[in-house]
Amino acid sequence: FYNNITAQKQTKLEKQIEKILSKMTLEDKVGEMTQVTIDVISKGKPYHLEEPHQLDDAKLEEALVKYRVGSVLNCGGHAYSRDHWYGIMTTIHKYASKKKTGIPVLYGIDAIHGTNYTLDATLFPQQITQAASWNPALTREAGRITAYETRASSIPWTFSPVLDIGRDARWPRLWETFGEDVYLASTMGEALVKGYEGDNNQVHDPNHIAACMKHFLGYSVTLTGKDRSPAWIPERQLREYFVPTFQKAIEAGAHTIMICSGEMNGIPVHADKKILTDLLKDELGFKGIVLTDWEDIKYLYSRHRVAEGDYDAIKMAVNAGIDMSMVPTDLSFPKVLLKLVKDGEVPMSRIDDAVRRILWVKLKLNLFEKPVTNPKDYPKFASAEHAQSAYNGAVEAITLLENKNNILPLSKNDQVLVTGPTANSMNCLNGGWTNTWQGTETKYNTKGKLTVLGAIEKLVGKDKVTYVEGTKFDEAVDIKAAANAAKGKKAAIVCIGENPYTELVGNIGDLALPQAQVDLVNAIAETGTPIIFVMVEGRPRLVNKIADKANAVVMGYLPGNEGGRAIADVLFGEANPSGKLPITYPREPHSLHTYDHKGTDRVHSDFSGNGVNPQWEFGHGLSYTTFKYSNFKINKKELTASGNVEFSVEVTNSGKREGKEVVQLYITDLVASITPAVKRLRGFDKISLKPGETKTVTFTITPRDLAFVGMDNKWTTEPGKFTATIAGETVDFEFKGKVVKF
Repeated sequence: FYNNITAQKQTKLEKQIEKILSKMTLEDKVGEMTQVTIDVISKGKPYHLEEPHQLDDAKLEEALVKYRVGSVLNCGGHAYSRDHWYGIMTTIHKYASKKKTGIPVLYGIDAIHGTNYTLDATLFPQQITQAASWNPALTREAGRITAYETRASSIPWTFSPVLDIGRDARWPRLWETFGEDVYLASTMGEALVKGYEGDNNQVHDPNHIAACMKHFLGYSVTLTGKDRSPAWIPERQLREYFVPTFQKAIEAGAHTIMICSGEMNGIPVHADKKILTDLLKDELGFKGIVLTDWEDIKYLYSRHRVAEGDYDAIKMAVNAGIDMSMVPTDLSFPKVLLKLVKDGEVPMSRIDDAVRRILWVKLKLNLFEKPVTNPKDYPKFASAEHAQSAYNGAVEAITLLENKNNILPLSKNDQVLVTGPTANSMNCLNGGWTNTWQGTETKYNTKGKLTVLGAIEKLVGKDKVTYVEGTKFDEAVDIKAAANAAKGKKAAIVCIGENPYTELVGNIGDLALPQAQVDLVNAIAETGTPIIFVMVEGRPRLVNKIADKANAVVMGYLPGNEGGRAIADVLFGEANPSGKLPITYPREPHSLHTYDHKGTDRVHSDFSGNGVNPQWEFGHGLSYTTFKYSNFKINKKELTASGNVEFSVEVTNSGKREGKEVVQLYITDLVASITPAVKRLRGFDKISLKPGETKTVTFTITPRDLAFVGMDNKWTTEPGKFTATIAGETVDFEFKGKVVKF
């Protein structure tokens, strides 16, 4: 019944759950299904807490003892020290233990790129940056360290990973995803779950935490490209592009899942039983907690208008399959749910199912035995070892998109100008969900961490660097001064991009880079000084008007606290870039294709085949060395339903320095009953090669790897011809036999 435990342990755990459940009153049960923000139990009012933060004894008594609230989340506005978190957790447990049931509180936090709501914690690259490394081992290690430092903050649960597919460049949460490809995102998502929960999901271990997959389902591809706006996704596409990342993480044992805040095909997901019960619980076999997002049951009437008030909304959501409501700022939910059960509107079986799931997670986390972990037991918190891991993740993600005449790497003796709005900002390097929700406050930043400017100055010496701000994000500051300072320099390092944001705050009406930054680039270009773009951004801001002005382009994404150092090392040759784009970088505002587009997308207005022309393609990334591919082979030309085929290719470092290369296998279905994509990623491997060294990389492909979701909404592999491609080299093969369903 439960994932990743033996039958004997299942029986023991089930008996333990049933014993606890048998002693619970209805009031106990609806309390367990309630989650409130820390604001509800703190001095002050929600969103306006007193400073410094303090818990309120009377509010604790009401929420945790009277209403038996089972879960608390969030940070009350900003990051706290580990000692303060320890005090919070100790106090919460003290009040929770006063209940007759003694059931501990489950505390959750948005630790999405490190324990970003604990002061001085190790901050890793954001997910889109991790995806650019194409190195699941680095993501797994980031998850492991995040789990350690989250437990060092006395918290056992993170609302991560984001498993939405980032297929719309406009979407303000694109940077929270692992990019546009299902295979890449599924692989990286599985790695992060394993990092958080351990190889065997041993979340009882005080070095691991429970993961929370989000946001189920169809959140990231809205009609407008804006956050929390409607999506229209037919079932076939839903299963092909949106389900697989979650299915992979469920198979990896993730314990909890958060539901999509939006509506899909006119139905708010929080009220959709077909999605939450029929698909998630029954078909995919998910056994953990199904959690709402922030206030989303209330939004069923205040935004979506499918309910008249709390009574109808809670009835809809709980009957659809919600187990826990992130209410989050009041105690209305348990009161209304209690009445709904007594009125016969929500069956007791649904309540018991939800509570069993909640108890399962709490028992698996060992909260009954050890509800609070002590910061003193975690000596490696924010250690140099952890910082090095964050640096490794950042430096392997940095993507060299252009390098005309090999202008990079620069020499440490070169005189350079550093300018642009992202050049001297730690907040821009980290992005949203960093110490505060939007990541814009500077006073909570970790001291001693280096911006791009600071890292360059430390690496080459301040005497080699001239800094002029040039512009803010969308406002000119001293463009003329920056242009004058560029004269006579070896290069102008122009740091362009975005300010931090997330969710609705990040909605925009124009994907183009703001005009102030365009003007800065144009002014410097007139001086004749070579320009190097360093792009620090969470989504691809269009640079088609100025791309030809750049001699080199370095994509930094949102690389975290060690990102400034990583970018500087790449610019000056201390590190060899090896990142590859996990998204398609668009050239024009109405050409937002993904790499796995359909053949008809290629038809241009002049009827040529040039309809897809991105600025940079998915999977693109250069190196300071060169790689030669040869002997691309397949072990047999025919694949049967019960067999597999093996591809092999030799990769040689044909340059003069050591480097890492991402070997990417794409497969094209030449004819199918559903129009096939021009290609789909079906395997990748990141390898390190010394100059002159050759390695053979192999990929094994089964019929399941060739499948698509057919007209009957089932995964299907049809007989026919296929083409495999690696680095421009192709091999043809054929699937023989009958149609196979999965």
